[in-house]
Amino acid sequence: MNDTERARFRARITARLAEIDEEDARGREGQATVTLDQQAIGRLSRQDALQSQAMARATHARRDVERRRLRAALDRVDEGEFGYCEDCGEEIAPARLELDPGTTRCISCAAG
Repeated sequence: MNDTERARFRARITARLAEIDEEDARGREGQATVTLDQQAIGRLSRQDALQSQAMARATHARRDVERRRLRAALDRVDEGEFGYCEDCGEEIAPARLELDPGTTRCISCAAG
């Protein structure tokens, strides 16, 4: 992988990290504590609110996992190891990296 490709992936990863931060900011309201006011909302509405809260928390957890994977990918870019399989050391196909820049394994090792 040449310097131009690494720079392009760095920019793409950085942009996705910024998107994740924006999504987190928008999702904070959905994770807020559901208040118990039986007169304001009925029991089913409260259950819906609790379910929405749980879904917002699960989405936040998935974004955290993606954020960690992308930050690790940036570290690999800095170390010159980005784009190489952590198992066999071969280059990861550029198309695979385009789909998921946080991937650490080539298709052969991932399938095995």
